[in-house]
Amino acid sequence: MKPSERKHHPDRDCRQSSAEERNEEHERDVIHNPGTADSILTQIEREVGSWDGVTVSAHRFGGVEFRVGRRELGHLHGSYLADLPFPVPVRKQLVAAGKAETHHILPASGWVSYRIGSERDVPSVVALFRLNYERPWAAT
Repeated sequence: MKPSERKHHPDRDCRQSSAEERNEEHERDVIHNPGTADSILTQIEREVGSWDGVTVSAHRFGGVEFRVGRRELGHLHGSYLADLPFPVPVRKQLVAAGKAETHHILPASGWVSYRIGSERDVPSVVALFRLNYERPWAAT
């Protein structure tokens, strides 16, 4: 989207507008390149689902969720957004390091969101799921 085509919403901040623009760009990409979006979801699902004890199922809010026993590792909203729960101190570290964003709906919680823009983001998303799977903070 060209800067001159951006919609100005005086009651929204720039960050929300850019997130909306990313979602619009993603939707256009899915329409024009539907195989790309499916391969992102498939790659993440195949990798995370292969770990010992991980189950893959439909998430209650749509998408796909990953669990170990009763504990949710996180879930995917299609091939464009991953949401993962962490303890608040871990969430703060991840956000400060630029590895995730605060959750798109629950910003004060330990949940993080990762907006997936392309297949290049798959290793970063898998790394977040792996961190939650291994839970190094729980061992101390």
